Amino acid sequence: MKFAVVNFPGSNCDMDLYYAIKNGIKQEVELVDYRALSLEGFDGVLIPGGFSYGDYLRSGAIAAHVPIVKEIIRFADEGKLVLGICNGFQILTELGLLPGALIPNEKSRFICENVDLKVINNQTIFTRDYQASEIINIPVAHGEGRYYCDEATLMELKQNDQIVFQYQENINGSIDQIAGITNKQKNVLGMMPHPERALEKILGSDDGLKLFQSIINYQRVNN
Repeated sequence: MKFAVVNFPGSNCDMDLYYAIKNGIKQEVELVDYRALSLEGFDGVLIPGGFSYGDYLRSGAIAAHVPIVKEIIRFADEGKLVLGICNGFQILTELGLLPGALIPNEKSRFICENVDLKVINNQTIFTRDYQASEIINIPVAHGEGRYYCDEATLMELKQNDQIVFQYQENINGSIDQIAGITNKQKNVLGMMPHPERALEKILGSDDGLKLFQSIINYQRVNN
C-alpha cells in the first residue's frame, strides 16, 4: 500500500505517522503538502495530530478550507481509507466526513498521558487485529478532545456500530466516553488518542501497532 501523510502548517505528528508506516508496517509513504491538488496513486490518507494553523478560531477550522481537503473528501467518498488522529479527527469533523465535534476538555486543561481504551468495534478496516472488547493503552495529548454530538447522532452512532474506541475513564468529558468513531461506510476513522506513539514497548506500549497492521491485513485479504 502507498500512504499519504498530509502536512498542514502546525502539524507536529506528521513524522510520527510517517515512521509508523515506513518502519512500523514497512509500507510506502509520502508527506503531502496541504497545497497539493491531487492524491492520485495513494491507497490511504493519514491526517496527523498537531495544531494546524495554531488552532485559531477552533481546532481544525482553518485547515478545513485549504486546497488538499477537496481531494480528501473525494478520497473518502470513493470508499478509500482515511485516518485522522487528534487534530486530524478535528479536521474530519470540520469537513463533515464524521459527525459531531471536538470541543474543549471538561476541565479546560491540556491532557498528556497514556490512557486505557476499549475496542468497541473490531470489525472495521482499522481494528480487525484487535479482539472484541480488548483493552489497549494509547497516549493522548489534547486540549480540545471532548467529543460531542446530540442524542439523535449518538443513537445513530450506536445503531450503525460507528463507535470504535471508548475511554475506560472519563478523561475529558466526551459523551459516552467516545475516543474514536467511523463514518457509516467504515472507511473513515477519527480518533483522539495517538496510536502512532504506541508502536514499541520501549515507548510504554505497542498497542497502536495493531491498528496499522489491521489496515495492511485487510488490504491483503480484500485486494
